[in-house]
Amino acid sequence: MTKTLLVDYIAEETGLTKADSARALEAMMNGIVKGLKEDGKVTLTGFCTFTAVKKAAKTGRNPRTGEAVQIPARVAATIKAGSKLKEALN
Repeated sequence: MTKTLLVDYIAEETGLTKADSARALEAMMNGIVKGLKEDGKVTLTGFCTFTAVKKAAKTGRNPRTGEAVQIPARVAATIKAGSKLKEALN
């Protein structure tokens, strides 16, 4: 499902306009990013948990040349499904 289809779904389910649905979705995504930056974790109980994970710098290889390249340290996001989401999918 794309962001556009999700906005359409939210509008259909809530009776909001597509513009309001898009703003609500954008606010939610921004809130998740803010929570990850500030607290390192965002939990939507029963649905999922987003966690910011620090990845160490490492040496990789350029697949075309085989040359070693340094990959800098970074922060990545992980998502773990909650119990209600797992139930809904199975």
